[in-house]
Amino acid sequence: MKILIAVHHFPPTFGGGAEWRAYRTARGLQEAGHQVQVVCVDSITRGDGHSLEHTATSYHGVDVRRLSFNLKQAPDHILWSYRNPLVGEYVSGLLEKLEPDVMHLISGYLMSGSTVDVAVEAKVPVVLTLTDYWFLCPRITLVRSDNSLCTTPADPLACTLCIRKEKRRYRLPDQLTGGIVGQALSILWQYTNDALLESLSARKSYLFSLFAKIDTVISPSKFLKELFEAHGISPRHFIHMRQGLDLSKLADIRTQPSNSHLRFGYIGQIAKHKGVDTLVEAFQQLRAADQTLQLTLYGDAEQFPQFSRPLRKQVANRSDIVFAGKFEYASIGQIFERIDVLVVPSVWFENSPNVILEAFASRTPVVVSRLGGMTELVVDGECGFHFGAGNSQDLASVLQRFVDQPSLTETLGNGSPKVKTVTEEVEELLQVYATPEAE
Repeated sequence: MKILIAVHHFPPTFGGGAEWRAYRTARGLQEAGHQVQVVCVDSITRGDGHSLEHTATSYHGVDVRRLSFNLKQAPDHILWSYRNPLVGEYVSGLLEKLEPDVMHLISGYLMSGSTVDVAVEAKVPVVLTLTDYWFLCPRITLVRSDNSLCTTPADPLACTLCIRKEKRRYRLPDQLTGGIVGQALSILWQYTNDALLESLSARKSYLFSLFAKIDTVISPSKFLKELFEAHGISPRHFIHMRQGLDLSKLADIRTQPSNSHLRFGYIGQIAKHKGVDTLVEAFQQLRAADQTLQLTLYGDAEQFPQFSRPLRKQVANRSDIVFAGKFEYASIGQIFERIDVLVVPSVWFENSPNVILEAFASRTPVVVSRLGGMTELVVDGECGFHFGAGNSQDLASVLQRFVDQPSLTETLGNGSPKVKTVTEEVEELLQVYATPEAE
């Protein structure tokens, strides 16, 4: 088969979960004898807003077309964020040239709905893998501008207030009046043909309509699938399919439990929505009489400097808290050899984090926030523990259990469930790709 994979970003420029998933899928399909082309966005700050640059590259044997444009300078920033004509035009030409059997869109963010439109026009079946909440939330994460979790996704009026509160002149008056200003403004916007409200209403209508055109939607978690269904999204086929991993990088992990030291670890973005500050606060509350405790944070601390720099300054005098910096995915096995307990303290609705599956593959117990798809992955008390999201005291009490009961590390690690391989995932994907187009 010939497959076009479209994804918002791709390694090595970006290295998030969706990016590595796209890479693993592309490599797995190629190793199974199929022809794969990847198209992604490399920059949204380059150019004059009316043109698109593209480069042809290769990453570890995968052909990649990298697109760059200036989204802020676009004629209509909001419209182009979800329906980008430049991306649509480029992908249309790519489809005409490649004549793929299927286009696999991952997330939708930045590639925009135009990618689906041109594939449908070219009569190329479309498979979509959801990795986040971009179709429901202009901010992608379902985390409001005040850092609270959104309980009204895809509500244009709520989205309007949320986006406007990103600016100080809306945020402070609303805070000072206990939300009264926001309520008043929301009523006003409904009756004054507010431009932002109209734009976000159009966004919802357009993006929701795409699900009637997409042949199969894949959700890696039950949580994400149920959330989309609860908001009336009914694609032709909607399936739950967990992602696979390249387990060769996690083979032969030789972590040995020790009564003299305990190493907690975090792997991911050093960012507010990832709850790293909650983890740091919790770790500082731990008590150990005869053990050496260590917390190592693996991730690029400079990606979100406004968040990370004050946090690093706060713990600068502590040798037991280490910001280890960026890392290559090829070294993931060595990282897990240095971790006794993995903590995923996110304060947003994670979907199906790769890092949790990697922990399972390396038989490392996992402590997760009681949110989203994480709770269906980590069975509380069997392969790890849950704690209240954003609650450093609750997290500290959970981590203290490992300090007080060193045998928990091995017991829970041995309770890790089996992890799907990339080869197994590719076999499932090929069955999806081969499914006749629904009438």
